Amino acid sequence: MNQACPLVYLVRHGETQWSITGQHTGLCDIPMTANGEREAELLRDRLKRISFDRILTSPLQRAMRTCELAGFGQVAYADQDLTEWHYGDYEGKTSAQIHEQRPDWNLFRDGCPDGESVAEISARADRIVSQLSSVSGTALVFSHSHFLRVLTARWLKLEATAARCFFLNTASVSVLGYEHGREDPVIRLWNDRRHHGVVM
Repeated sequence: MNQACPLVYLVRHGETQWSITGQHTGLCDIPMTANGEREAELLRDRLKRISFDRILTSPLQRAMRTCELAGFGQVAYADQDLTEWHYGDYEGKTSAQIHEQRPDWNLFRDGCPDGESVAEISARADRIVSQLSSVSGTALVFSHSHFLRVLTARWLKLEATAARCFFLNTASVSVLGYEHGREDPVIRLWNDRRHHGVVM
């Protein structure tokens, strides 16, 4: 591993009521559940021994509160590009409800009516990738499931549609980096929840 290449830690926010029910939660700024806050607190011990050179968070409260409870609230920078997918007409709906009207709908292919297209969220992810690629050291990002999945696809130089292949639990830790150099982006760790006492 070339030490000049950055490592990027990705953290999905803790549980919300809508993450339990499977409702699409984009720009609706709902809080975490009490369990979600406990999940976020468990991140503190997991991450406190790592020295981070840049810390970013989505400005939505579920991500910012996760960042705070993990111990980084005072040093994180809120970046609007890290917000979740804007689901438009599908905000608050489950996939099952959407499929009743559009049986063949796929978020990562079709985007959302009156919301964000795949091209638009991909462009946001590309801006974050560009920012993170310039870090000399280790970065930490608090964000949301679908956005982080698109970010990962773009980090790997894949089309955003490849994000459908990546699954993320709440309050999970993933790590992006490189193998031999900047031409070899890789996933170094994915959807890890050992700090919850869970081995995935």
